[in-house]
Amino acid sequence: MLTTVYEKAGTKLTVWPEGRMDTVSSPILERELRQHLEGIKDIVMDFSNVAYVSSGGIRVLLALDQLISERGGSLKLIHVKEHILEIFELVGIMQLVEVVQD
Repeated sequence: MLTTVYEKAGTKLTVWPEGRMDTVSSPILERELRQHLEGIKDIVMDFSNVAYVSSGGIRVLLALDQLISERGGSLKLIHVKEHILEIFELVGIMQLVEVVQD
Protein backbone atom coordinates (compact mmCIF):
# COMPACT_ATOMS: atom_id res chain seq x y z
CA MET A 1 0.00 0.00 0.00
CA LEU A 2 1.25 3.46 -0.88
CA THR A 3 -0.26 6.80 0.06
CA THR A 4 1.05 10.01 -1.38
CA VAL A 5 0.82 13.71 -0.52
CA TYR A 6 1.46 16.35 -3.19
CA GLU A 7 2.29 20.04 -2.80
CA LYS A 8 2.64 22.47 -5.70
CA ALA A 9 4.59 25.72 -5.44
CA GLY A 10 4.87 27.50 -8.78
CA THR A 11 6.61 25.10 -11.17
CA LYS A 12 7.83 22.80 -8.37
CA LEU A 13 6.02 19.73 -7.12
CA THR A 14 6.99 18.09 -3.84
CA VAL A 15 5.84 14.51 -3.37
CA TRP A 16 5.75 12.50 -0.14
CA PRO A 17 5.06 8.83 -0.91
CA GLU A 18 4.52 6.60 2.11
CA GLY A 19 4.66 2.81 2.09
CA ARG A 20 5.77 0.44 -0.64
CA MET A 21 6.44 1.39 -4.26
CA ASP A 22 5.73 -2.08 -5.59
CA THR A 23 4.14 -3.73 -8.60
CA VAL A 24 0.62 -2.96 -7.37
CA SER A 25 1.09 0.60 -6.11
CA SER A 26 3.51 1.94 -8.74
CA PRO A 27 0.98 2.20 -11.60
CA ILE A 28 -1.38 4.03 -9.23
CA LEU A 29 1.42 6.41 -8.23
CA GLU A 30 2.25 7.05 -11.88
CA ARG A 31 -1.38 7.91 -12.71
CA GLU A 32 -1.63 10.22 -9.70
CA LEU A 33 1.66 11.93 -10.53
CA ARG A 34 0.57 12.62 -14.11
CA GLN A 35 -2.54 14.38 -12.76
CA HIS A 36 -0.30 16.83 -10.87
CA LEU A 37 2.25 17.60 -13.60
CA GLU A 38 0.61 20.41 -15.51
CA GLY A 39 2.94 23.40 -15.36
CA ILE A 40 5.49 21.48 -13.30
CA LYS A 41 9.16 21.66 -14.20
CA ASP A 42 10.91 20.36 -11.08
CA ILE A 43 9.95 17.52 -8.74
CA VAL A 44 11.28 16.67 -5.30
CA MET A 45 10.31 13.27 -3.92
CA ASP A 46 10.83 12.76 -0.20
CA PHE A 47 11.53 9.09 0.47
CA SER A 48 11.48 9.42 4.28
CA ASN A 49 8.50 7.10 4.56
CA VAL A 50 9.14 4.75 1.64
CA ALA A 51 9.84 1.26 2.93
CA TYR A 52 10.42 -0.61 -0.35
CA VAL A 53 10.93 0.06 -4.06
CA SER A 54 10.44 -2.68 -6.65
CA SER A 55 11.31 -2.66 -10.34
CA GLY A 56 7.85 -1.18 -10.93
CA GLY A 57 8.71 1.77 -8.70
CA ILE A 58 12.04 2.23 -10.46
CA ARG A 59 10.26 2.25 -13.82
CA VAL A 60 7.96 5.03 -12.58
CA LEU A 61 10.94 7.08 -11.42
CA LEU A 62 12.76 6.66 -14.73
CA ALA A 63 9.67 7.58 -16.76
CA LEU A 64 9.09 10.61 -14.54
CA ASP A 65 12.71 11.68 -14.89
CA GLN A 66 12.51 11.43 -18.67
CA LEU A 67 9.29 13.46 -18.81
CA ILE A 68 10.62 16.19 -16.52
CA SER A 69 13.98 16.28 -18.34
CA GLU A 70 12.15 16.88 -21.62
CA ARG A 71 10.67 19.99 -19.98
CA GLY A 72 14.12 21.18 -18.96
CA GLY A 73 13.46 20.36 -15.33
CA SER A 74 14.81 17.93 -12.80
CA LEU A 75 13.77 15.13 -10.47
CA LYS A 76 15.42 15.06 -7.04
CA LEU A 77 15.04 12.24 -4.53
CA ILE A 78 15.67 13.16 -0.90
CA HIS A 79 15.83 11.28 2.43
CA VAL A 80 16.39 7.93 0.71
CA LYS A 81 16.94 5.09 3.18
CA GLU A 82 20.18 3.13 2.93
CA HIS A 83 18.62 -0.15 1.72
CA ILE A 84 16.76 1.68 -1.06
CA LEU A 85 19.86 3.69 -1.92
CA GLU A 86 21.72 0.42 -2.46
CA ILE A 87 19.07 -0.68 -4.97
CA PHE A 88 19.29 2.68 -6.76
CA GLU A 89 23.06 2.32 -7.01
CA LEU A 90 22.76 -1.23 -8.40
CA VAL A 91 20.34 -0.25 -11.16
CA GLY A 92 22.08 3.01 -12.05
CA ILE A 93 19.43 5.53 -11.00
CA MET A 94 22.10 7.55 -9.23
CA GLN A 95 23.61 8.37 -12.64
CA LEU A 96 20.33 9.77 -13.96
CA VAL A 97 18.51 11.30 -11.02
CA GLU A 98 19.84 13.59 -8.30
CA VAL A 99 19.73 11.72 -5.01
CA VAL A 100 20.40 13.71 -1.84
CA GLN A 101 21.53 11.52 1.02
CA ASP A 102 20.83 12.32 4.67
